[in-house]
Amino acid sequence: MDIKKSTAKGKKWTAVFTEPDGKKIKTTQFGATGYTDYTKGGTEEQRTAYRARHGNMLKKTDSKSASHLSYYLLWGESRSLASNISAYKKRFNFK
Repeated sequence: MDIKKSTAKGKKWTAVFTEPDGKKIKTTQFGATGYTDYTKGGTEEQRTAYRARHGNMLKKTDSKSASHLSYYLLWGESRSLASNISAYKKRFNFK
């Protein structure tokens, strides 16, 4: 799994999921531009509210969905995107 700046209009990031042999499985655009997130200055109160609103969605989607990526990467435990990416990869066993 790789994360890079998105080229899609209105999105912050692109996640590219691949097989161990490099074959692309899925590409997911996530994070709306123009909005704050925990890694870009969001407050602890905003993080708590976001996670309360969106936590139920995680039951309905897979770990490669935009909702999972936003929840764990943009509104994760750390303000560091790199730290959140590392924790996400470990949690869902992505390389």
